[in-house]
Formats: sequence, C-alpha cells, structure tokens
Amino acid sequence: MFNKFTTTASLAALIAAAAVATPASAQSLFSFLAPPAQTQAAPQPQAADPAATDEAADEAPLPPRLQRQIVDYSTHETPGTIVIDTPHTYLYLVLGDGKAMRYGIGVGREGFTWSGVKAVARKAEWPDWYPPAEMIKRQPYLPRMVAGGPGNPLGARAMYIGGTDYRIHGTNDPTTIGKHVSSGCIRLRNEDVIDLFSRVKVGAKVIVLPQTENPTREAARPTTAPNSAQVASYAPAARSPVARAWTGIRPSGLY
Repeated sequence: MFNKFTTTASLAALIAAAAVATPASAQSLFSFLAPPAQTQAAPQPQAADPAATDEAADEAPLPPRLQRQIVDYSTHETPGTIVIDTPHTYLYLVLGDGKAMRYGIGVGREGFTWSGVKAVARKAEWPDWYPPAEMIKRQPYLPRMVAGGPGNPLGARAMYIGGTDYRIHGTNDPTTIGKHVSSGCIRLRNEDVIDLFSRVKVGAKVIVLPQTENPTREAARPTTAPNSAQVASYAPAARSPVARAWTGIRPSGLY
C-alpha cells in the first residue's frame, strides 16, 4: 500500500513539473524513458577515381612562358607534327598556317638528352609504370611497379615514341616543368598532356631537337623550325666531361 501510494505520488509530481517546464527541461525529466542512443559509424572515404580528375587543373600555375598557348611558328612540317625544343623546354604541336600550340615541358637532365626524328607508336590513358632494370640499379628503393593513377610518375597520359624507350607523358610533380630533370622522357602537366593527347594521332612525327652546351632556357624560341631533312642530319652537341661520363650507363627505359 505504501509502495503504491509512493509511486503514484512521485508520478503525479513529475507530471506537475512537466506541465510548467520548458520543452527542453521536460524532455530531460523523461530522459530515463528514452532508449539507449544508437551510434553511427563515420562514413569511410572513397578512393579517388583517376578518370574524374582528368580535367582538374594542377595546383601551382606555371610561369606565363610555359603555359599552353598558340604561337607564331613558321615551319615546313605538316600539321600534327610534334617538335621538342629541348634547350628551351618547349613542345610545339604544328597547327598549320604559321601557328603552333606550345606547351611547357620538362626534359632530360645533363647526360640524358637525345635528338632525332621518330613517331608516336602508341598512346595510353593513366598508364602503369614499370621502372626498368637500369633505373632500379641506380635507385634500388624504387617500386617495381606503380599502377596508373594520380600518384603515378607518368601522369594522366603517355605517348610512346617508337624505336625508343622514351615517352611524352604527364607528371605527378608539375614543379618540374621548365626544368632539365628527367631521364630522357618529355613530361607535361597533366592538364596539358590530356590536351595534347586528344590532338595527337598514332603515327604522328616527333622531332626532338638537340640540347646545346649552355642553353639560355628563358630565351624566346625562334619562330623558324628546320624541315625534316635538316633535323635528320642533326648530331648531338659536344658533351661536357660530366655528360660523357653518363654515356656508358645511359638507361634504356626511362620516365
């Protein structure tokens, strides 16, 4: 009897208190009746889709001279020809009518530059990278394979130059554009290599101009390019003692 009366009195007191309480305080009065709180797991981050980043701009803007632009370019080469100006770190895509699309590029460091007339043998999107044995010998810490994606040294696109182990490709380090840094390949920002990739066909001629002994890298590129007969007769410029020392161990497959 006592217990029943006590319980009834307590319940009445609670109802009376709730009648004069604010909604928030009333909710706290009956909080003991609420079910235990349910815990939700935090959403897991999703892996980045390389294809979704195709059109994304690189973080750091290039100096004006290295930005993609249409320039005057007088040449006898047919539209679609690629001309690599190694000393000035430019790639020209001949458009015709005295014009070319110019891209800023990274080229081979001393001892790893080359020249000649080749062609695009094949093209690949988000290519995998397999460091060659010669590169691994020099840099044993390198991975044996890097899958295609934003972290891949070959970047978003690659155009393989026939008869060589070199490529024109993107990069995961756009700060190297405009510099002599690679092991012989030609690198562009990802957004630029995507643009070039869309314009270039398999079989396109690739003319690689020789490196000069002491290039003035900031100088403006002359608007006249040699014809293919002239380029074919080019011989590499005289190399410095340091460059000659590299000749015997020049790797065969490079990024």
